[in-house]
Amino acid sequence: MDLILLLKALLLGVIEGLTEFLPISSTGHLIIAGSLLGYTNEQSKVFKIVIQLAAILAVCWHFRSRIGVALGGLGSDPVQQRFAGLLIVGFLPAAVLGLLFHSTIKAYLFNPLTVAGALIAGGLLILYIERRARTPRIEQIDAMRWPDALKVGFAQAAAMFPGVSRSGATIMGGLMFGLSRKAATEFSFFLAIPTMFAATLYDVYKNWALLRLEDLPVFAVGFVASFIAAMLTVQALLRYVSNHDFTLFAWYRIVFGLFILATAQTGWIHWVD
Repeated sequence: MDLILLLKALLLGVIEGLTEFLPISSTGHLIIAGSLLGYTNEQSKVFKIVIQLAAILAVCWHFRSRIGVALGGLGSDPVQQRFAGLLIVGFLPAAVLGLLFHSTIKAYLFNPLTVAGALIAGGLLILYIERRARTPRIEQIDAMRWPDALKVGFAQAAAMFPGVSRSGATIMGGLMFGLSRKAATEFSFFLAIPTMFAATLYDVYKNWALLRLEDLPVFAVGFVASFIAAMLTVQALLRYVSNHDFTLFAWYRIVFGLFILATAQTGWIHWVD
């Protein structure tokens, strides 16, 4: 067994779990980390699918009670039917646009320099949104209407561009469209469930030929690391947003993006697509 490869899997799993639900782009961080670690081969494509699945399963576990109530009430409870409807409406923009542009985006935009640009642009946008004076008109998810969910869904679709951040786009979009910080964050988590499951299934279908039994130990290490890190991150982020805004993440994005561009320009780091 290649110990170095297992250590890479552990590190990348932790990175996925830590960044998937923070507004700093997990895809962008995996592209950058994969480039630094020299893990950009065919196996890495499937590995990233596995650790993403682990992160979304962590969210499902964290919200298992709420999900159970929603599923149990789909047949008779209007509140749960409405909640499911909001998720479907929010999911549709990413689903449709993803099917149309997924391959093109992966072919041309999945590289460290485009990620750096998106990190910086997203950071500046977060600073702009956070500094706008606003009074939320929607304090709880249950008060959302389908146009609100659709707007957040289109914001989520912007995260197909690597480096934008799915959670960042949905949370910031929610704030712009009148959701409270708590409602925007929670809706982002719930909307991630159908979106990431669909993306995972699509990626498995596209990369089915790359699945190999001998890669199981590497995938297992990454899966467990991602699941645990994601569980801790979700809990921490929900506590954080109750008393803080996202300015810290904005500055992190900007500094990290500038670092990538500076090291590429000076040749200090040779970034690999």
